[in-house]
Amino acid sequence: MAAFFRHGVSKTAQILPSKNVLPRFYATKAEKKKGIDRKPTPKLDSTMNSIAAKGFLRPTKPYTPPPDLEMTLTEIFKDVMGNTQLDTKILDLNDRFKLFSACAVKLGHSIPNSLLHQIETLEQVLKFYTTPVDTRTPLDKMRSMELPENLHVQFEYYRWNPENDQKFKGITAFPGRSTIVTGIKYKNKYKGHIQKPKAPPL
Repeated sequence: MAAFFRHGVSKTAQILPSKNVLPRFYATKAEKKKGIDRKPTPKLDSTMNSIAAKGFLRPTKPYTPPPDLEMTLTEIFKDVMGNTQLDTKILDLNDRFKLFSACAVKLGHSIPNSLLHQIETLEQVLKFYTTPVDTRTPLDKMRSMELPENLHVQFEYYRWNPENDQKFKGITAFPGRSTIVTGIKYKNKYKGHIQKPKAPPL
């Protein structure tokens, strides 16, 4: 207490009691040993759910060039720049802002900040908007891909269970090893089992 007064805290200042201090939202090692755990705040929980709901290339939205892309860009070039020559350089900052904003509003796809310095001409704007953006994972892309005849991808994998196995008559290739489903997402989808040890022969 004396240290507070030495460092300029007045005598009239009030020190908050412990009940007014914000609680921690994580468990210490001692609390974990006692079985005490703390749940994350709703804010952190909603953030984690939002991240989990997004797919591959999370910051990027999928984009497919429309069929009338060249005609749309030509109209934008003419309205903003007054020129449709593809070698026209975009040097003025106001023109750059108006052009990129008009393209983003009209096509629903904006140029990211990391590529703004690379766009210098109208041709580069056209090249950017003719490039599709596919945010699917490589595994999801295989669903619509023509695969070789000797390659087969099983998207919904099969989890062996002796109770409903009909092909191997409940005989496992890994005796003594249980199949335990620990993920919350797949507990209702895939049923695990506990492999009982075989009784020794008499």
